Formats: sequence, C-alpha cells, structure tokens
Amino acid sequence: MILSVSHSLFTICKDAAGVAGNILAFGLFVSPLHTFRRIIRNSSTEQFSGLPYIYALLNCLICMWYGTPIVSPENTLILTVNSVGAVFQLVYIILFIIYGDKPTKVRMLGLLLAVLVLFAAVVSGSLQIADPWMRRMAVGLLSCASLISMFASPLFIINLVIRTKSVEYMPFLLSLSTFLMSTSFLLYGILNYDAFIYVPNGIGTILGIVQLLLYSYYSKSSREDSTEPLIVSYA
Repeated sequence: MILSVSHSLFTICKDAAGVAGNILAFGLFVSPLHTFRRIIRNSSTEQFSGLPYIYALLNCLICMWYGTPIVSPENTLILTVNSVGAVFQLVYIILFIIYGDKPTKVRMLGLLLAVLVLFAAVVSGSLQIADPWMRRMAVGLLSCASLISMFASPLFIINLVIRTKSVEYMPFLLSLSTFLMSTSFLLYGILNYDAFIYVPNGIGTILGIVQLLLYSYYSKSSREDSTEPLIVSYA
C-alpha cells in the first residue's frame, strides 16, 4: 500500500514538472509575436534573421520524434511540447517566406526543404533499427546534441551583455522563462530517469542562472550609469 502511494506521488510530481515545462515553453514559443506583428505591418522582414526559426524547427522535430511512443515510451509530454513548438516555428518560417525579399524567400524555402529532408532521413533511418533500445539511444543522442547546441546559443547574448555592459538585448522575462522551462524539464528528466532530457536541460538551467545573475548585475550598473547612452547598436 505504501509503495503504491509512493509510486503515485512520484508519477504526479513527474507529470507536474512536465506540464509546467509545456506551459513555460508555450510562453517562449509566442515570444517572437511582437517581431512578426512588425514584419506583417511593414510587409518586410527588414534585417531580421530567419535562421533561428529554421534551427528551432529542426530541434523541435527531432525532439518530437524522440518523444513518440515508437522511440521513447513514457515521454508524451516531450512529444506534446515539441509538436506545438514545431507548428509555431513553421508558421514563423512561412511568414518569412511570404514577407521576405526574393533572396530571403529562396534561402528560407531552401532551408525549410533541407530541414524536412533531414528530419525524414532521421525518421526513416531510426525505423531501420530493429532493437528498440538502440533506436532510443540513436534518436536520444541526436535530440540531446540538438538541445545542448540550442541552449548554448545564449552564450552569444551573454558575451554581448558583458561587452556592452547593458541588458538591453537580454529581456528579463525571456531569460526567466528559459530558466524556469529548463528547470522544469530537468526535474522531469530526473524523475523519468532519462539522461537525454535532464542532461541538456541541466545545462540550460545553469546558463539560465548565469543570464539572471548577469541581468541583476548589469541592470544595476545601467541604473547607476544611466547618463551614458549605448553607442553601439546591434540588430
């Protein structure tokens, strides 16, 4: 009886962490909406880059495939969050194709096709692996590598904050949401005994803490030295 109650509580905690991660991830998925409202209003992608959305789509597709029952049972919440993320990224890419100039349209369309071909190759290749454990290992390693490289991307922003001594290009809510989402999936991965989830999200949590500490330090410095304008502008 005690073991049954303990197992039920364990499952509830795991699912709660996964659901929290899904909710927080949704906040990150909608964060570029203000950018795309500007793109639609001006009928131009201006100097915005579509590459982050291409990469995010590939990451979501690979992680979504890892969360499917055929690859990784008991990871439905990984499947749901990345399915929603893939839809958002696809919409953003389509908007880039619609409102970009001709070179942007061609480049984005070519990259989108490349992502879809690569994802199809990952799916078909993994389905050739008859052993379920080996299949999970292969797709898990791919998803883990993809997540780690995605979480490493804020290193460029961290470097920018240190160089400019300004948090202008590192929004607090975005940093906080990323930290909370990574922490939620870190707990989910630990409770689910899944290293392919808790290792990359552990790295994301550490980087999130670094961003929040930098925000606290440099936002205080900015308030103390608010008379000096930011000379260098970054798109």
